[in-house]
Amino acid sequence: MLNAITHSQIFVLDQDEAVEFYVGKLGLEVCADVDLGFMRWLTVSAPGDPERQILLEKPGPPSLSEETARQVRDLVTKGAAGGSLIFSTDDCHKTYETLRERGVEFTEEPTERPYGIDCGLRDPFGNHIRFTQPTQS
Repeated sequence: MLNAITHSQIFVLDQDEAVEFYVGKLGLEVCADVDLGFMRWLTVSAPGDPERQILLEKPGPPSLSEETARQVRDLVTKGAAGGSLIFSTDDCHKTYETLRERGVEFTEEPTERPYGIDCGLRDPFGNHIRFTQPTQS
């Protein structure tokens, strides 16, 4: 039976820009950057957690026709493609300030919630990202 989630996927419009954002600003690490000929397999993960990778996929062949890829690019730009990531952090306020200093633009400042403190932002392509400092039990 299934026992782990190893990869998740979000669409990005420019993989080099995605690396600048996810690695350069958010501090993730590149796990794989492989030219497969028909596509670039580009994955990142949280530092020290390479078992859970995020595929930063450019919409296009082989998984999508060019017509569908064009439609997906439009949806990604509008933030309506369903791409969403949630990360955890030990200190939401400190992470928020660090990322703001790096030029990350937020859609929501750190806010107290029943499950902890979290905030929201969008990547350069429109994907929704949140990070949460869970309430300690």
